[in-house]
Amino acid sequence: MSRQHVVVVGAGIVGLGAALAAVKRGCTVTVVDRAGEPSGSTVRNFGHLCIGAQTGRARAYADVARGIWIDLARETGLWLRASGTLVAARHDDEMALLAVAARDGGIALLEATAIEARASLRAGSTVGGAHIAPDLQVDPRTASAAIRSHLASLGVEFRLRTAVGRVAPGLVSTTRGDLHADVVVVAVNHDLDQLLPDLAESVGVQRCGLDMMRVHAPGVTLPAPLLTGWSLTRYGRFAGFDEAVAVRDRLHAERPDLAAIDLNQMYTQLPDGSLIVGDSHVKGIDVSPFQPEATSQLFLDELADLFGTTPVVTERWQGVYASGPDEFLVDESDPGVLVLAATTGIGMTTGLGLAELHLGAHLDQTTIPLLEGTTR
Repeated sequence: MSRQHVVVVGAGIVGLGAALAAVKRGCTVTVVDRAGEPSGSTVRNFGHLCIGAQTGRARAYADVARGIWIDLARETGLWLRASGTLVAARHDDEMALLAVAARDGGIALLEATAIEARASLRAGSTVGGAHIAPDLQVDPRTASAAIRSHLASLGVEFRLRTAVGRVAPGLVSTTRGDLHADVVVVAVNHDLDQLLPDLAESVGVQRCGLDMMRVHAPGVTLPAPLLTGWSLTRYGRFAGFDEAVAVRDRLHAERPDLAAIDLNQMYTQLPDGSLIVGDSHVKGIDVSPFQPEATSQLFLDELADLFGTTPVVTERWQGVYASGPDEFLVDESDPGVLVLAATTGIGMTTGLGLAELHLGAHLDQTTIPLLEGTTR
């Protein structure tokens, strides 16, 4: 068959970002994925683009991704709201941490009555809160499909229900034949160990499994994603401060049951009014597919206490994403084979920026014949 400029292995958010970065530079692009429909971590998440809680490389990728998401929403009609993020502080040490982080800008502190009114929280459930300005929200159940359709309209070819057995410079071997390309992008998330096991082992990539659910919560209206003190101890914008140690130590001492499931207590509301609730974390080379009911009950108890309502569960699921000692994996050990992964749970926040900055830079420095009528 004819040679493509770029072949992307994986149709998750990083792979879609790579296809977008390539096609907008005039490249011919084929995306290969073993699934027929989006079913991985790109759809099993909160849809929360938590930009203002990142720092370092993550913030750089997230800032670029933010602009791409806004452009995609305009071009495709996918649901997106520039909502920012609300944070409910339930203890004075959490407010102290928010106050320190707010000094760098982009975070507005809120009185308890203000955060409780805005987020439909139970009266007296907080000591205050904050609003993180740059954050966005999308619907994870529809966003990737909208992006895929948009890419197809731009000429990107999708080969779905097609497994990849081997990648090498210039070559992608699939169950439907070999593909040849100037650049191969591997964006297979936690399945890196299935395709490039030596690389996965050398950089310590494993899986992180998490329990999540969707509920109907009477009386709850969230104008933005909602984080709690458990979230503050996870994100780089907050976790690096000394004040975060006090929050973490207290939470773990007060609630060892929640610490044991590695809770990130957060909530987003889908366009139909349902809430996505979660989430727990467990890491390993493989993660058990079985979800303990005790974890789900903890989610529901915490939701009822915070919002003062009794939720009704409509769905439960397990998410899985790549986890590693670093937040990101960028590798080009084999010339012309670029491996990209968000090796933490912020792929939706950063993935489009990760692909744009790394594949875009690669293509901008590489002499690849352009399609007729395009410019770089």
